[in-house]
Amino acid sequence: MSGLRAAPTGCMIVVVGPSGAGKDSLMALAASRLAGRSDIAFVRRMVTRAGNAGGEAHRPVRPDEFEATAAAGGFAVFWRAHGHGYGIPAATIEAVRSGRCLVANGSRAALADFAAIYPSLAVIRVTADRDCLMARLTARGRETAAEVSSRLDRPEPALPAGLAVYTVDNSGDLAEAGRRFAALVEAIADRQA
Repeated sequence: MSGLRAAPTGCMIVVVGPSGAGKDSLMALAASRLAGRSDIAFVRRMVTRAGNAGGEAHRPVRPDEFEATAAAGGFAVFWRAHGHGYGIPAATIEAVRSGRCLVANGSRAALADFAAIYPSLAVIRVTADRDCLMARLTARGRETAAEVSSRLDRPEPALPAGLAVYTVDNSGDLAEAGRRFAALVEAIADRQA
């Protein structure tokens, strides 16, 4: 028997889907359900949006702080969408190298960047039907009805080829979708072990 061990490798799970699909809700349920798993962690991304804006638990930053962090290499991946900057901390690269499985709220448009940084990448695509999305986005109160409708009419961007993509429909019961989502995260992490 050799004394050599394979280098640990974890994975990055990027959660994507349209606004209102419930990504943050599913991630919060899964984080609670998987709290006992030291090998799974949920990434808190930096966003140029107020901390009390509702939705995800993010680290709010001013636009100038975001730009300085990006220029200093403080993000593994960052992107801009809907007037805001979003960044995944650079520390996640070492966490994945050390064997942890991380779950991050990402962007379909940034998946090629995620794939370039994290060699072991899985994508969980959260979906919901149009009526459900309309109701959730309207309830947020961040956009007018016309803006919500325009957002829902935009074509969904294509995902890069070659990625492991899993889908969770969150149109119905949140608890059930949360159970399926957490089980999927756990299964992906177990395959990395």
